[in-house]
Amino acid sequence: MNFFSILERLMQQSGFAALSWQNAVMLFLSFVLLYLAIAKKFEPLLLLPIAFGMFLSNLPSAGTFSYFYEIDHWYNAGILGVMYMGVKSSFFPCMMFLAVGGMTDFGPLIANPVSLLLGAAAQLGIYYAFTFANATGLFTPQQAAAIGIIGGADGPTAIFVANNLALELVAPIAVAAYSYMALIPMIQPPIMRLLTTEKERKIKMKQLRKVSKVEKIVFPVFVATLCSLLLPSVAPLLGMLMLGNLMRECGVVDRLSETAQNNLCNICTIFLGLSVGATAKGDIFLRPQTLAIIAMGLAAFCVSTVGGLLLGKLLCFVTGGKINPLIGSVGVSAVPMAARVAQNEGAKADRTNFLLMHAMGPNVAGVIGSAVAAGFFMAFFH
Repeated sequence: MNFFSILERLMQQSGFAALSWQNAVMLFLSFVLLYLAIAKKFEPLLLLPIAFGMFLSNLPSAGTFSYFYEIDHWYNAGILGVMYMGVKSSFFPCMMFLAVGGMTDFGPLIANPVSLLLGAAAQLGIYYAFTFANATGLFTPQQAAAIGIIGGADGPTAIFVANNLALELVAPIAVAAYSYMALIPMIQPPIMRLLTTEKERKIKMKQLRKVSKVEKIVFPVFVATLCSLLLPSVAPLLGMLMLGNLMRECGVVDRLSETAQNNLCNICTIFLGLSVGATAKGDIFLRPQTLAIIAMGLAAFCVSTVGGLLLGKLLCFVTGGKINPLIGSVGVSAVPMAARVAQNEGAKADRTNFLLMHAMGPNVAGVIGSAVAAGFFMAFFH
């Protein structure tokens, strides 16, 4: 066998020979997302592993990711395919909620209960997307419900609902939910500037009252009890969220709380990001149905932002200018990304304006609101 024969055989077995236009498109998209994560710093902790998972799964003949129905044994699914078991079983989403609970201070929500209204208003996109998807006739009510949850900008909840109502749509729903969460700094600011005046963005809110330790301990137990009894199907998600927060606030399990906030969160972010990105395989992702889900998810996310802002403007008017409407946009449940975006927009209007703590109230309310919406859908369509 001469040199040229060896070279020809090598090329035939290489990924170049198997490269399709779908793979090429998805590889290019992964490079764009990597650029946004590294150069523009658009939530790099989330966007970078998603983009690289997308990159790895679209390398032809690499064998990094396969769905279980494509193989004989689970251990032949590739490294990313094995990670995907944590997504399919909802293990990673629930663990992420445990970590989020450990990192989140519910004090602003307890101190300002009106935040619950803003969090509820920012779930408008969920019901808009559900109604629209159902009206198209292209999706079953169960699939429409799973698509609608994207509007809550809550990746773990979107995956949880898709696993229970529309298993076949987990991949596009997960990619859409997490991609839009990571791109909040790009998507939300134009809507915020369009719907609010500079005068409204300059509004400074008074300092929140101090919340007692007893209130912070009772709150997660009360919410977990009430929501789980009302909507039992949402108990895995909300239960983990409230457990993480209880560990943070009780003061007797600092080691566990620190682990949840740091190591567990980082590990789950890597695994979840890579496996979610890996589901964006070109031959599946670049289908009309999938592209429709991506488009409806973006529309739902925008409508949720609009819903929160409009209620924020109404409350601003009712209270005589005591509430900055920007915190309404934070009702989408991407914690704490959306809160930081509201803070940045307020600071651009007035450098002395500090909205972050006020924004965390609606942000946490949005997490609870999207989980309740998920439980509502699962109660009706499961």
